[in-house]
Amino acid sequence: MAIKVIAQRRELKIGNKPGKRFIMRPDLYSAIAEKKVFRDAATRSGISAGVIKAAWDAAGDVIRTWATEGHSVPLPGLGTMRFGVRSKAVEDLEDVKTGLITTRRIVFTPSTDVKDELKNTAIQITCLDEDGKVLKRVTSGDSGDVEDPENGGSTDPTTPSGGNGGNTGGGGYNGPNGD
Repeated sequence: MAIKVIAQRRELKIGNKPGKRFIMRPDLYSAIAEKKVFRDAATRSGISAGVIKAAWDAAGDVIRTWATEGHSVPLPGLGTMRFGVRSKAVEDLEDVKTGLITTRRIVFTPSTDVKDELKNTAIQITCLDEDGKVLKRVTSGDSGDVEDPENGGSTDPTTPSGGNGGNTGGGGYNGPNGD
């Protein structure tokens, strides 16, 4: 299994170096149906899908309740999650108000096992021209360093930290039968 990435040549007209550049983005997969997740978990565990769904729903209720009370909540096998906010800064105490909050966020911190799994997963890059024609394909042979937002960016101190270029989404597990 590999993480699929698209590197497409685009004309950049802004910034200090306008011109054609290859811009990477995740090759977005389709969303997996909830029913499929429970069915696959049932197959792997030997527990019925209905029991798994009931337990997952109960765990979701508990996680939501504790997180909205301000706790950092463990998600077993995945990491932890908590809620956070982004807000404007003000100098005067009298100016502090809820209207300064610009965004309510969910902060997820993956476990070491999840980080290691990501680090050890191959990357497949498909390079495209402006019209979507495949120019070449590349499979990773790099060190596997991944961005670690809890430590200010990349795990490699020589790599500048950064985001995902505004892209959201990601891969998914297609199950043992690819469906």
